[in-house]
Amino acid sequence: MNNDVVISVEHVSKKYCKSLKRSMLYGMMDIGRNMLGRSSRPDVLRKDEFWALDDVSFEVKKGETLGIIGPNGSGKTTLLKLLNGIFWPDKGKITIRGKVGALIELGAGFHPLLTGRENIYINAAILGMRKKEVEDKLDAIIDFAGVGDFIDTPVKYYSSGMFVRLGFAIAAHCEPDILLVDEVLAVGDEGFQTRCFNKLGALKREGTTTILVSHNMQIISSFSDKVVSLDRGKAKYFHHVPEAIKDYTRLFLAKGDGEIEKISSGNRLIQFYDVKINGRMLKPGDCFLMSASYESADDFEDVDIDIAILCGSDPGFYFQATNKAYGKKISFRRGKGTLRIEIMDLRLNHTTAKIAIAIWSKERADLLFWWRIPLDFEGAAYSTGRNFLDVTYEVGE
Repeated sequence: MNNDVVISVEHVSKKYCKSLKRSMLYGMMDIGRNMLGRSSRPDVLRKDEFWALDDVSFEVKKGETLGIIGPNGSGKTTLLKLLNGIFWPDKGKITIRGKVGALIELGAGFHPLLTGRENIYINAAILGMRKKEVEDKLDAIIDFAGVGDFIDTPVKYYSSGMFVRLGFAIAAHCEPDILLVDEVLAVGDEGFQTRCFNKLGALKREGTTTILVSHNMQIISSFSDKVVSLDRGKAKYFHHVPEAIKDYTRLFLAKGDGEIEKISSGNRLIQFYDVKINGRMLKPGDCFLMSASYESADDFEDVDIDIAILCGSDPGFYFQATNKAYGKKISFRRGKGTLRIEIMDLRLNHTTAKIAIAIWSKERADLLFWWRIPLDFEGAAYSTGRNFLDVTYEVGE
């Protein structure tokens, strides 16, 4: 094992049983076989058992951040719990060099009748911090959590956000050599998330090795040096993070989860149909083209057409506008017609995005149309011949 390697996972597998009764029976059988000096045969699947992790191997060096991604139920949290020593692998070997701090199921050790301050001491002790160390960092922990005067209130009165924020603050200040983070950055308001990101960045600069599990591809791309992608316990390995994110997106498209999402395609007076776009794979600088046919039994004057571009799996707005912002009046006349929308010069690189389009009748009285379209952007140079994110609208036969 290389001296720079602080985490080594060698051909690790972990199995679970879908039936609680069978799981308890198998556990008793395995204990009995071990007491008799016989192998429990961990490589064999019995009835109702399945591999939560199947032959996973990787190494992480000091100071690196490894992102772990995959659909729900793919084995991500199981892997973190194996690394944290909560479970043991059925096959394979895990070697850890250094003090481990885990941001998994934050606040799980809190006593509801004790105050936040009292729980800081207890939870910090569980994480391996000495009393003097906790006292030195107490003000910083309380300030980071942002619970204010509630620090001396029993935590049973905390909101779920306050509960987890206090847990994150304690774990983030235990100064581990290795930090395990499981999707806790989605908690809290924007200010608290910023503090979390800054703390992760500071720990990374100090040489902390991090294993980061998240469904947010912006977080993965911002912090990860390499990525392990899990699907049904099987692992793929990526040293190029954008390629891992692209593979993650295609996984959902292959399962049919990335299709155009139709929320509304009309009402009793107008119907939209035959929606077309110019492809799901675009390059930075490309235009997005969308057309939709409609048939209307009445005139709809001065409608509002909203366009929003949302980036990442936990999206924030990259762009939002209406036709009114471009000084364009749109009306649908009785009969058949076609709406065309062009968003020019999309400068998105190595990411996924969703373009949402909504059409409202005058003064937003009725929602006439709502579709959301997922797109995958390759990496390339963007064009410079057009205004940034210009939008054109056209209604015709």
